[in-house]
Amino acid sequence: MKGGEALILELNRIVYQSGIRSPITSARGQNARLHYLQSSAGRAELRAQGVSDRAMRAWFAGKSRPSRANLDRLDSAYWSRRRANLIRSGWLKRHLNNDGRGRHVEIYPIDQSAVEQPYARPNVSERSLTVRYVWDDMVDAWADQDEALMDDIWEDIISDLDSDWTAYAYVSSVGIGA
Repeated sequence: MKGGEALILELNRIVYQSGIRSPITSARGQNARLHYLQSSAGRAELRAQGVSDRAMRAWFAGKSRPSRANLDRLDSAYWSRRRANLIRSGWLKRHLNNDGRGRHVEIYPIDQSAVEQPYARPNVSERSLTVRYVWDDMVDAWADQDEALMDDIWEDIISDLDSDWTAYAYVSSVGIGA
């Protein structure tokens, strides 16, 4: 995959790992999500996911539990609001900037073992580097779902890898130490 696409997947992982860990199928997970969405913006997101006002009133009053179909809507509304709140509050940018120290990025190249010998890149190994100063732009591009800008940011990151940076334009994955 392109490096920008790998960055998108890694930012998604960071957001999903920072949220509620209890599964939506548990009472604890449902209650935590309902509590998180108990605001006008949360209710608007639930409506956008197709939940009726009647169902929301019953859930918030504790008179009923979400149906199996509404569990997916509740979970989707939670993650959508969580993503928007992390972007709006600036938490994700502050977390990745790490007080100006940046974050450690690990780059996992494409496996060259299946490539015919004259075309395979020799000695393409895992690389790691500390990345600074691109996190604000990266989070903004991720928030806007701008894949082209994510690719440009990726090229900016790998340009620090000396002459073999083109070997990392496409990767199997990227890890951010966050």
